[in-house]
This record gives sequence, structure tokens and C-alpha cells, in this order.
Amino acid sequence: MNFAEVPIGFSMALAQNETAVNAYAMMTKGQKQAYLSRAHRARSEQEMYQIVSDIAAEA
Repeated sequence: MNFAEVPIGFSMALAQNETAVNAYAMMTKGQKQAYLSRAHRARSEQEMYQIVSDIAAEA
């Protein structure tokens, strides 16, 4: 993964949720790209945390 493509807010929110980190690590490249696309479109901190919450829910 090219970390230059990862929004800093997404990285920070993800780092605060161990369940989401583990779930994200197990995802396919395509699944990760879908979440990164959502993160790039996020317009608020709350949206970013919701994306991370959605990742954790997949665990």
C-alpha cells in the first residue's frame, strides 16, 4: 500500500481502533481500495470514524 495515498485522518482513526486495524490487514487489495476511496470522499472527522467503525464491523 502506498501510504502517500492514505488520508492522514483515516490513518489516525484506524490506529485508534485495534479491531479495525486487524480487519483492514486481512482485507484484499480491492476491499482496502474501496475503503480508501470512501476515506478520500469523507468531509468530516465523524465520517472518517464511521468508515473505521464499518471496517471493525466486518471483523
